[in-house]
Amino acid sequence: MRKKLSDADVIGRIGALAFGKANDAVKLVFLDPQDKEQIGKLDLSMVSEIKRGSNGAVEVKLLDRIALLELVAKLTAPQTSKGCEAESFFTAMDKAAAKLSAGDA
Repeated sequence: MRKKLSDADVIGRIGALAFGKANDAVKLVFLDPQDKEQIGKLDLSMVSEIKRGSNGAVEVKLLDRIALLELVAKLTAPQTSKGCEAESFFTAMDKAAAKLSAGDA
């Protein structure tokens, strides 16, 4: 059975991503393709997309820290009316997703 996450758990995880290090993402770029077992040891939670071209070039996209921080600010802001926590959460998620999508275009 899955553990239900509290609001604080979700906000804490988003905050951890916002302040996370991208060191292992850089290691991934320089990793020899033959050394695949090392990938499982890397913390790639900051990575949102990875592409390896036919010429061996690697492109790594990281999470948008600003969007994550804006989401945390939105989720932790005082609510103006009772009962709208879920609506506020999904609105913030939609805005963050839209910003991430706009950044890819």
